[in-house]
Amino acid sequence: MSDQIYSTSKLKTQNSKLSIAILGAGAWGMALANLATANGHRVRVWSRQGPHTLEAVLENAQIVLSAISMKGVSDVTSQVHSFPLSPETIFVTATKGLDPETRCTPSQIWQTAFPDHAVVVLSGPNLSKEIELGLPAATVVASNVPTAAQVVQLVFSSHLFRVYTNPDPLGVELGGTLKNVIAIASGVCDGLQLGTNAKAALVTRGLTEMVRIGNLWGANTETFYGLSGLGDLLATCNSPLSRNYQVGYQLAGGQTLTEILAKLQGTAEGVNTCRVLVQIAQQQNIAMPITEQVYRLLQNEVSPRQALDELMLRNIKPEYNY
Repeated sequence: MSDQIYSTSKLKTQNSKLSIAILGAGAWGMALANLATANGHRVRVWSRQGPHTLEAVLENAQIVLSAISMKGVSDVTSQVHSFPLSPETIFVTATKGLDPETRCTPSQIWQTAFPDHAVVVLSGPNLSKEIELGLPAATVVASNVPTAAQVVQLVFSSHLFRVYTNPDPLGVELGGTLKNVIAIASGVCDGLQLGTNAKAALVTRGLTEMVRIGNLWGANTETFYGLSGLGDLLATCNSPLSRNYQVGYQLAGGQTLTEILAKLQGTAEGVNTCRVLVQIAQQQNIAMPITEQVYRLLQNEVSPRQALDELMLRNIKPEYNY
């Protein structure tokens, strides 16, 4: 690890342009590719349908950034592992989700495959469409190797994209993952035209659930009140640009989940994440009432109105357990 810290420090102080491999040519991957390119870095993009082989894109890469959907992470990680990489290569994951089989986060999958490499999590309130339009935004990069996070910070920072570092990669990653479930609920709230009061209550209590299960995993509470937690939650719960929000909104409009997902551009990671969270909550006896109702709605066990009624009719209790 000491060699790794030295190497990433050297990258940071060289002030040179880096060779970056972006895995995933979706909206988010391309937005990040454009940010790095605008800063003068050498960027190559790989996708399954693209013209370049994975081996060619990875050649001499100093940073490998994964922006693929959760379902493809394990497979792509295995493929990357079969090609030679410098021990100084930094891995960055910008995927938000949980593996349905292992319940691992994307960074845990990458770190397991590459235990001697620095892994950085990039997450925040980053609607890719707004970034493509050149609207200002901020994000967080987090790693157990601080110098690696600082290298990635320099790669993507600009006058329109402010990048902060954070020493809690698990918390940063979970914030971006867990909020997708609450975003589905938020879309339902708006679809049913329940008003501002209801939505404010929903988002606030949703954040409580995020902190509760995040603490179980070992994440820091304060991380969830930062950009990658509360910030991402507010953005995703309030924008029709969010795929997870759209799932909830259209469910409230009477469409089935199958119909919605068939028309959706991209992946609504909250659908899969919700299933994994309910399993964990039941096994660990953790109260996650909003997540449970979202799951029942996605399973077509309740209607949006029934889910609302069950949440409102729960036993009254203190806001916090002191």
